[in-house]
Amino acid sequence: MTTMKSLFATRLYHARLSDHGAIDTAELEASCYSIAEDDEAGQDWCETEGYPGYTSYASLTDLPWRFPIFADVVKALDKHVAAFAVDLEFDLGDKGLVLEDIWINILPEGGMHSSHIHPHSVISGTTYVAMPDGASALKLEDPRLPMMMAAPTRNKGCREELRSFVYVKPQVGDVLLWESWLRHEVPMNMSEDDRISVSFNYRWD
Repeated sequence: MTTMKSLFATRLYHARLSDHGAIDTAELEASCYSIAEDDEAGQDWCETEGYPGYTSYASLTDLPWRFPIFADVVKALDKHVAAFAVDLEFDLGDKGLVLEDIWINILPEGGMHSSHIHPHSVISGTTYVAMPDGASALKLEDPRLPMMMAAPTRNKGCREELRSFVYVKPQVGDVLLWESWLRHEVPMNMSEDDRISVSFNYRWD
């Protein structure tokens, strides 16, 4: 008798942020632009590092304190992350998963974010504030890819679970969560309008 099954699953959580509390995405978008305009340190960092557009990653650590809507976002994210941890069957003991950092990303036309992971965190993710037509999807990489030394390429149109890369196109108000070791990137934004998102990390504490 022949049996086949999938092993070593890589889980991706995809939901509406508002499933755990109403969030005004228009207010969130306006807040992102307001913060970006006032954040001179962040603007300088982006210029120095050649980051297209704007990110508050290296400049601001207190977004939930600055704008109440970010505090509401974090309250909702806490519940989404807790649900994902249950799905992952984490044994957290007497500790929990707590927000480590949260930051704004504004990618203009032509902007991109190269492949990376989030070291020292457990769960990472993004919620989407503006996704105009032509805005890039999130690209996820099979974590086994570096070990596939002599493997042939997959058939075009193969099952999603067997692909080397998976593209996920979220909508405004969606939240995506993944384990922080999963390599991912944001391909070039082909839209004339800004692609806006809020990303975050949770640690085990």
